[in-house]
Amino acid sequence: MIPSMLVALIIFIATYVLLLAFQKYRPWIALASAAVFVALGCFGVFELDILGALRAVDYNVLMMIGGTMGIVTLFIESKMPVRLAELLISKVPNVKWTIAVLALFAGIISAFVDNVATVLMVAPVGLAISKKLNISPVPVLIAIAVSSNLQGAATLVGDTTSILLGGFAGMNFLNFFWMLGKPGIFWGVELGAIASVIVLLMLFRKETRRISAAVETEVKDYFPSLLMIGTVVLLILASFIPEPEGGALLKLYNLRSGLICVALCIIGVIRACVRAKSSSPFVQVLKETDRDTLLLLFGLFIIIEGITAAGVIDAVAGLFYNVAGENPFLLYTLIVFASVVLSAFIDNIPYVATMLPVVQSLAAMMNGGAGVEPYVFYFGLLTGATLGGNLTPIGASANITAIGILRKNGETVKVSDFLRIGIPFTLSAVLTGYAYIWLVWGI
Repeated sequence: MIPSMLVALIIFIATYVLLLAFQKYRPWIALASAAVFVALGCFGVFELDILGALRAVDYNVLMMIGGTMGIVTLFIESKMPVRLAELLISKVPNVKWTIAVLALFAGIISAFVDNVATVLMVAPVGLAISKKLNISPVPVLIAIAVSSNLQGAATLVGDTTSILLGGFAGMNFLNFFWMLGKPGIFWGVELGAIASVIVLLMLFRKETRRISAAVETEVKDYFPSLLMIGTVVLLILASFIPEPEGGALLKLYNLRSGLICVALCIIGVIRACVRAKSSSPFVQVLKETDRDTLLLLFGLFIIIEGITAAGVIDAVAGLFYNVAGENPFLLYTLIVFASVVLSAFIDNIPYVATMLPVVQSLAAMMNGGAGVEPYVFYFGLLTGATLGGNLTPIGASANITAIGILRKNGETVKVSDFLRIGIPFTLSAVLTGYAYIWLVWGI
């Protein structure tokens, strides 16, 4: 047992190092590592065969992410997000409030749309406003990026990490708002958003110049907006479908959220192609779909199954347990702030995918081995991992995207520029969410 665990741990650590060193090739590294685990499983080193590896993949999560990406592409192309941003900006009095409202708007969009896509939607508005006012767009786009990361944890479809948690913990769309008779993580995120807006207003308190903005963008098509709304409504309705006892119906039931997202995406793409009398919308959706993330997750699901079979997950959980003991508050605190620090430097998708089974195992160890409900630890993990990325410029894909846009526009982004906003923003949001989750869900 010990040799197989050591082998699995070495492969896993090597995989993580390669993922960090060669981010451009992350999906291929993950798939290669997954293939190594399956090969060793076939040779009897681990209890993992090809069918077991394929069963470990959460296809519902992959379908949700892929379908949502397609709908988001159509939504962006419709120009609705830019129109909404302009409407909001036209109602604010000065630059300070413009930056705060623009960041808050990006956060609201990000609760239902991927963080990177949100930055791509809202950044052009921030650039245009900065140019018109003759101010630096650097702090504006950084504020948009960090706010997008914050709100990704608010709903089931807000971020890949939320979808991972929903799939792993069996949570539906409504559970993020209300679960087991208690307010869900959504409200903790929103309290963090309020705290972070106050921080932004303080950071930009000297920017008091008045602003007048015109609403100029025309929406090209309202149907993608209906698809976005329809996705949320159908995911809510799907949560009320009773679980069948077994067979093919149970398999479909377990894929229901993914099937909804994919079906609405297909409807939107077909309609767009008919309207355009061309296949260009289909090509655009394929081009914008983040295949790297989908392939990365496919490989990670198998890798995690491999290290679980080898006993690595239980060993890591034991290490955490040895530090925290039977004190659930200490364990919760350790999970939150370890996640904040680690996610400041590593991608939160593989981190959350790896830590979810660790957290589940930790909850099972508590209370003298009788176990406790794991949700407070799940929510702490998601909060720390989602917000930790805001500590550094490389901690989240949305940050990297915003900085890339700024550089393309000839702007120099210093690390100090990012830290000036990222550190107080992160601390205010994390501490608020940390306190809320323990007060509501603490054991």
